[in-house]
Amino acid sequence: MSSPDSNKAWLLAAVCLAALGMPLSFTGPAVVLPAIRETLGGTPVQLNWITNAFMLSFGATLMAAGALADAYGRKRVFLLGLAVVALSSALLTLAPGIVAFDLARAVQGLGSAAAFAAGTAALAQVFDGPARLRAFSLIGTSFGVGLSCGSILSGWLADTVGWHAVMLSPGAVSLVALCLAAPRMRESRNPQAMGLDVPGTLSFTAALSLLTLGVLQAPDSGWGSPWVLAALAGALAMGVAFVAIERRVAHPMLDLSLFRFPRFVGVQLLAAAPAYGFVVLLVLLPIRFIGLEGRSALEAGAFMFALSGPILVLPTLAASLAHRFSAGAISAAGLLVCAAGLLWLGRCAPGTSLVGLAGPLLLIGTGIGLPWGLMDGLAVSVVPRERAGMASGIFNTVRVAGEGAALALVSAGLTALVAVRLGQSPASAQAAQRVTTGDMAQALALLPGMDRAALLHAYGVAFGTLLWVLAGVTVLTAWVVFAFLRGGTPVQADQAAQVDDVRQESPAC
Repeated sequence: MSSPDSNKAWLLAAVCLAALGMPLSFTGPAVVLPAIRETLGGTPVQLNWITNAFMLSFGATLMAAGALADAYGRKRVFLLGLAVVALSSALLTLAPGIVAFDLARAVQGLGSAAAFAAGTAALAQVFDGPARLRAFSLIGTSFGVGLSCGSILSGWLADTVGWHAVMLSPGAVSLVALCLAAPRMRESRNPQAMGLDVPGTLSFTAALSLLTLGVLQAPDSGWGSPWVLAALAGALAMGVAFVAIERRVAHPMLDLSLFRFPRFVGVQLLAAAPAYGFVVLLVLLPIRFIGLEGRSALEAGAFMFALSGPILVLPTLAASLAHRFSAGAISAAGLLVCAAGLLWLGRCAPGTSLVGLAGPLLLIGTGIGLPWGLMDGLAVSVVPRERAGMASGIFNTVRVAGEGAALALVSAGLTALVAVRLGQSPASAQAAQRVTTGDMAQALALLPGMDRAALLHAYGVAFGTLLWVLAGVTVLTAWVVFAFLRGGTPVQADQAAQVDDVRQESPAC
């Protein structure tokens, strides 16, 4: 019979593997998008859903998954989530068309949310004090490894085996985690769990879904299209309904009263900053490098490692700096560095070598790495201790849902900018949609009078303009975050105690 300490170690390994697999589910499809398009076809809108379906289902159900884990068993939900990820990964390789592929991606997001929420909640029950902090630090490190190495691993798999192997990799990791956890993990529940806030969950999911649908459809149908306007109006209505529901139910999914704390609002803005300053590039850049510039998947992965590699190192430095400087100052400085990198990258034309791109990519990754190492601790340290669990759940939901919304908005913005450069005509609008999903051949077919060099130049100018806009938003966010968080004191031992408390209260941290 294995010892309790041994079971803890195996459980930690299983949850770390689950955390490692989640960024693979996000970064991998971006690297092999051109190959998926060649195999399954699809319109630009359908291809955009490959990433957005996963992000939407993951972000919209994260807090609901935590509530289900507390009520029905953390082990049960964790193992079920891992099994769903593994099954959906296999279904992705068998999908007969792009619509079935997108639906499988949404199911994969649901499984990832269940595994993440239940796995972290289960760990909080078996680790105490400093050991709990070290355990959750390892989870963060595992996620960082997956994020940093996911693109280069996906590139290697795509070049040596094919895109199907990239889709199977998160499922393979999940299966290993399931085999480690199933015989050793003990079941646990929260006797005081209030169950799932069904009206809140449904209205929140509907609002995010309609917003994403409207934004992704706008480049194809036009922002004035009745379908687009109806989707955006429905998103607004569902958002209003969600707020009304959460203000009235006894046990809300989201405690809106927390937004009365200015520092809490500042943390939510900080959570959204990496979405448009960093995360969107994890999708847009592989499309540019592979689909438009014709680089290999492995070469594109090396480029992306320059962008995401600093995430492995900088959070540790940020934690050290937090003993001397306020979180607001560190976060704002990091965002300004990121903005400088975005401006620099905007001046790099398509075809720039790795040597030429390494500087701006490293600068962006370095800038985001500084606040990245502080955000989780800040999420629970800026509210009263007894409300830290809910604050952590809100923070994670804002972070993941914000990434999905930012990706949809930025993709639509890039398509509009490319269309402006190509000229206002139906053919130009269709070509813009094709080129922003990496389909250079089809875009050129729609523009018989334009050669590849001219189309790449138009795309490069539009991409540069987009990065200038994102840099401006990042600078504004840096100023607001500093204004909200500058009064914070350096990290103290009592903050570690707050983090310890929230791990016990919240399944979604």
